[in-house]
Amino acid sequence: MGISSMQIISRIPGDSPNITRRTVRDQISDKLAYMIHSGLLRPGDELPSERELATTLGVSRETVRAAISMLQAWRMLEVSQGARTRVLGPGSVGVHDSVSILRDLGERSVEEVAEARAAVELQVIRLAARRITPAQLNRLDDLLADQAAMMDDPVRFQISDQEFHEVLYRACGNALLADVVFDFYGYALEHRRNALRRPGAISHSVADHRAIVAALKSSDPEAAVAAMQQHLEQVHRTTLQEMDAP
Repeated sequence: MGISSMQIISRIPGDSPNITRRTVRDQISDKLAYMIHSGLLRPGDELPSERELATTLGVSRETVRAAISMLQAWRMLEVSQGARTRVLGPGSVGVHDSVSILRDLGERSVEEVAEARAAVELQVIRLAARRITPAQLNRLDDLLADQAAMMDDPVRFQISDQEFHEVLYRACGNALLADVVFDFYGYALEHRRNALRRPGAISHSVADHRAIVAALKSSDPEAAVAAMQQHLEQVHRTTLQEMDAP
């Protein structure tokens, strides 16, 4: 069943009393559930510590702990005293509606999705260069600082990378565009996850992120588009290499 017009309208910023107010705990549990459903986090993966997750996601440790408890109850995570929390799998709970607009991306070709993603994401970054707030720039700086210490920790970097891109998308000031491009981000994550384990892959992504943030700080839309274009081409190239690997 396709998404209804009311579901789309409910995502556009406004004062409608029908918009559901979700707690920060629910938002964090949604993010982690999305990572598991999309294949970014797989069964057996160990999550970063509560402190590391709290830093990456920009929330308190108590919020992270509460979100993990929710996913534990849904049999998506396994929590053991004295050990890292492990991913069990998608469980029986679906991803919250707010993270998905596009359908059936898995049935599209890699080239088709890459072209569509670039068309939307480059417009998003162009808008972000004009509309990003100081608070959002500070958040990106914090994520970049943390990513510098993640060169040998692909799981932690993947979580930070998703957070980085979500901040970028929200900075465009158009919630509908941000939701659409976030769906494109989720395409072929299982292959991108494997690509990040290749030598130098994380450092290349972090360098791309730095270039994007530098362009945003200068409020230069064309420089921001060029930096994002380079990043998307690198992501597309390494994803294809991973998909073609024996």
